[in-house]
Amino acid sequence: MEAYLDNSATTQCGKQACDIMVRLLTQDYGNPSSLHLKGVEAERYVKDAREKIARTLKADEKEIVFTSGGTESNNLAIIGAAMANRRAGMHLITTSIEHPSVLNAMEYLKEQGFEITYLPVDENGIISLEDLREAVREDTILVSVMQVNNEIGAIEPIEQAAKCIKEKNPKTLFHVDAIQSYGKMRIYPKRMGIDLLSVSGHKIHGPKGCGFLYIREKTKIKPIIFGGGQQKGMRSGTENVPAIAGLAAAAVESYENFEEKTAHLYEIKKAFTDGIRQLPGAVINGKCGQDSAPHIASVSFTDVRSEVLLHDLEQRQIYVSAGSACSSNTKKKVSATLKNIGVRQDLLENTVRFSFSVHTTMEEILYVLEELPRILQLRRKYTRH
Repeated sequence: MEAYLDNSATTQCGKQACDIMVRLLTQDYGNPSSLHLKGVEAERYVKDAREKIARTLKADEKEIVFTSGGTESNNLAIIGAAMANRRAGMHLITTSIEHPSVLNAMEYLKEQGFEITYLPVDENGIISLEDLREAVREDTILVSVMQVNNEIGAIEPIEQAAKCIKEKNPKTLFHVDAIQSYGKMRIYPKRMGIDLLSVSGHKIHGPKGCGFLYIREKTKIKPIIFGGGQQKGMRSGTENVPAIAGLAAAAVESYENFEEKTAHLYEIKKAFTDGIRQLPGAVINGKCGQDSAPHIASVSFTDVRSEVLLHDLEQRQIYVSAGSACSSNTKKKVSATLKNIGVRQDLLENTVRFSFSVHTTMEEILYVLEELPRILQLRRKYTRH
């Protein structure tokens, strides 16, 4: 049996997304910038995708800019907004547990002379609204907070955060990394006070290498990619029409029967975490009820290193992750998220992320809960002296 529990790293591409992508790769393959019929057809697909995605956010289609994925969306939002508004101030705020595509963009801006404030989090990975309120200043031009943490599934109080920011400084822009929340939570940027919102396609059963950035109308932002002036100059480069259409198909599908899908995810997660609690030496990080993301569970195991456990699980066709997949091919670093929520030193390198999708079955969960105790018992037998 196979159990794929690494859906926060990537998801299986859905049939509707695959079908439309194949059609656009083999039949309607025109360049949307071309003036002939093939180009006009391709442009129509892009426009249709923009309209479909905008509807999921109750936004306007002109507020959607297609990108190569979450990393580019975060970089465009943060660097683009900072550069466009630097005359109003040089102060930026983010949290200590953001994704590297946010933290590294902030570090780049720090090198350019910007001042960065990093908000701490509590043991569940949640920021303090009071800390946020105190951090916003007259020269604060941007705040960036992820909605759902990619490692532990913490849900940040985004609406309340927006209110704090705008009350303190109405001119401060608010960027939300929604890469782990879009498709799993209903998000309406205008109502919630969000100016910029990043999304990635392959986290919602769409294709890799495609995403979008919601840019609220009249938000000042500069492009970071220059060229032929596509997408009104905000993101130059020939649009990846097959991926864009696949992304839109996945976005629409992710919000169909939404309550039923969410209920399934929470049911799966509850069964999994209830089973984990029965295992000796297993510690669940952060919240795991309905006040946490429905698809992520972080677990630390005493005396068993995560890399060893990953390979043991893999041999049984169980696929999980040791943390953010985006940095898995580089030299492994201790998770900043786990350190910032106060995970014990001896558990920092013993932590595994299990992440589910609407396709995850109860049979997969029971299979993992059956195999885990055997693996842990065997590994601890060899590691203890």
